[in-house]
Parts: sequence; C-alpha cells; structure tokens
Amino acid sequence: MINASSAVNPYRSQLVLTFSLLALMLLSFFASFSLGAADISFEDVWRSLFTSQSAQENSFYERIIWQLRMPRAILAFLAGAGLATSGLILQTVTRNPLADPYLFGISSGASLGVVILLAFTGTQVAGATMFAAFSGSLIAMVMLLIIAGKAQSQQVESMLLAGVALSFLFSSLTSLILYHTDPQAVTAVLFWTMGSFSRAQWGSLWIPAATITFCLVIMLAYRRQLSAMLLGEESATTLGIKVKQFRLLMLLLSSLITATLVAMCGGIGFVGLMIPHIVRFFISQGTVLGIFITALAGGIFMIWVDVFSRILLVNQELPIGVITAAIGSVFFLSLLYFRKRKI
Repeated sequence: MINASSAVNPYRSQLVLTFSLLALMLLSFFASFSLGAADISFEDVWRSLFTSQSAQENSFYERIIWQLRMPRAILAFLAGAGLATSGLILQTVTRNPLADPYLFGISSGASLGVVILLAFTGTQVAGATMFAAFSGSLIAMVMLLIIAGKAQSQQVESMLLAGVALSFLFSSLTSLILYHTDPQAVTAVLFWTMGSFSRAQWGSLWIPAATITFCLVIMLAYRRQLSAMLLGEESATTLGIKVKQFRLLMLLLSSLITATLVAMCGGIGFVGLMIPHIVRFFISQGTVLGIFITALAGGIFMIWVDVFSRILLVNQELPIGVITAAIGSVFFLSLLYFRKRKI
C-alpha cells in the first residue's frame, strides 16, 4: 500500500528546491550588479534599484547598473537558461547523456556567417553581425534537418554524425576565409566566437527572451511525450508517440534556441551538457518543475560565470567560452570516469 506522505514528499522537495533557486537567483543578480571593475556595495545597488528615479538620475552607480550590468546580467541568465533547456531536450530525445547543443554544428554555422560578413563587407555593426550569425545558424539547422530527414532511418546516430560532420565543414570554411582576411577582422571574430555578453543592450533582449519563452511553452505542452522518451523509443512508440516526428520537432526547438543565443553572445559550450546532468542528480526532469528548475539553474550558473569573467583579471575581461570550456572539460572527463567505473 502506497503511503500518501511518500507521494507528497518528492513534490515538496521540488518546491523547496525551486524556491531555494529563486532566492539564489536574486542573490546572483545582486552580486552581478555589485561586482566588476568598479565595485558597488549591496547598499548602493539597493538604493539605485529601489529609490526614486529623480533622486538618482545623475548617479554614477545608477548608470553602471542600469545601462551596463543589468542588461548584461539578464542576457547571461537567458543564455544559461536557454542552453540548459536545449541540452535537456537533446539528451532526452536522443537518449545520449553526452549530447550538447553545439554538437550539431549550430555554433560553427553562426561563426561562418560572421566571418563572411566581416571578410566581404568589413562592417562590425552589432545588428548586422547578429543577422549574419543568425543566418549561419539557421543554415546549419536546416541542413541538419534535411540530412536527418533524408536518412533511411532517422536514428540518433545519424543526427549526431551529421552534426559533427557539419561542424567540421563550417569550421574548415571559416578557417579558409580567415586565412585571407584582414588581421583586425580576425581578432574581432576570434573574440566573438569565444563568447561575450559585453554587447548586451536593452533593445535586443526581447529576442532571446521571446525565443526561450516560446520554446519552454512548447516543451511544457509536450512534457508527457518527453517523459515517455526517457523510457526508450519502443516504449514511447507503444504509448502512441510518433518518435521520429517528435524527435525532429524537439531538435528544431533546440536548434532555434542555440541559433538565437549564438547570434547574441557568440560560442558558449558545455552548459547544455553540465546543467541537465547536475539537476538530474536531484529531481526528475520530465515534470513541469523539472524543466523550470533546469532553466533556472542554467541561468544562475551563467550569471556567476559572467561575474568571474569580469573579476578574475584586473581591468580585463575573460571570454565566457574560455571559463565554460575549462569547467565543462573537467566535468566531461569526470562524467566519463564515473560512467566507466559503473560498467
């Protein structure tokens, strides 16, 4: 006989974890507003956020917080939430625990778009760069979907191999164009491909916010199908799910999120690999709260990565991708080691 309290406790623990992460999110935003080249106390941050506008309109701290650090922190949170959600989608529908949004060539396609723009036009306007990156990401996504759709059997291995092949293809084309490009343009492209939130602006934040919100709504609408995919392809088919079509739909959502974020922030890897694994240690990710907690944890993680990128070196900023690659590579090797020990 099932004890009622045992059925309530998991849900209660998920609520406790959710509220704990919300509190940590608020603390993380305050820390992001406070720490940087110009340190601002929490008291000054509080005054800048919650005092009247007229009393603070000429404040130096207010300009730093509202015009520089706040849009940057929001973009960092959106990037972390989106990449974590994208990784969760891929790991669920492919049943591959090592799946990552950048495994399918989306980042390489975006980089190729920016390189083409800089090499043939010389412009570095933010709007044009974003359009070029997004166009390259969409081309990579469409090519991947076409290759997967043309396969005789749309198996996971076919999509993974196609993604890796596209990544190498776009990277080789990028290197070829950079070889014949002005050195200044090469420097700008290399910094962009390593990831940065320094270009965050209020006017463009709605793009990743709308994209991630849309994809989260679709995920929640198909949460039962996602939970069924965790049981395996045969079990999902038995439950009446059209596995191939559903997998391509989820792949499209993941690619859309990744393309948008790459266009906004450049290349940031390993977040989609790490965060779903970490959250999976605590709760099941097939529930509504599980999806929400994964996105929340990814956003918090990326806020702190952004903070460290600004304070690790004096008067310098480390690329975001360098920090996530360092953390992610250690996590990846540890994951492989512990999986090998379980076998």
